[in-house]
Amino acid sequence: MKLVYSAQDITEAHIVAGMLEAQGLGTHVGGHYLQGGVGELASFDFARVYVEDEDVPAAMAAIREYEGEPAAPVTAGDQQSPPLPPGLITVLVFLAVFAITYLVMT
Repeated sequence: MKLVYSAQDITEAHIVAGMLEAQGLGTHVGGHYLQGGVGELASFDFARVYVEDEDVPAAMAAIREYEGEPAAPVTAGDQQSPPLPPGLITVLVFLAVFAITYLVMT
């Protein structure tokens, strides 16, 4: 197995390992006990993610994507749908209250 990622903490190492396993790559997370042994000192570079030798290129590509730039901001043209009009929301709330009252009374 080869080291493909050194995480800041064990949680991040498991997040990366889970992402790689979701892509069908076998992983191993090391450094569980080293991090706890540090105590109150700053701990870093203890949590590591390893993959099989033949999976290194695919794992490195996935990790580059994980560490990549954040998604592009949503522009006005990208909105999915306009918000519901306030009158429609009022009617839906009234119907929900009516239905609940009807069910409780019967």
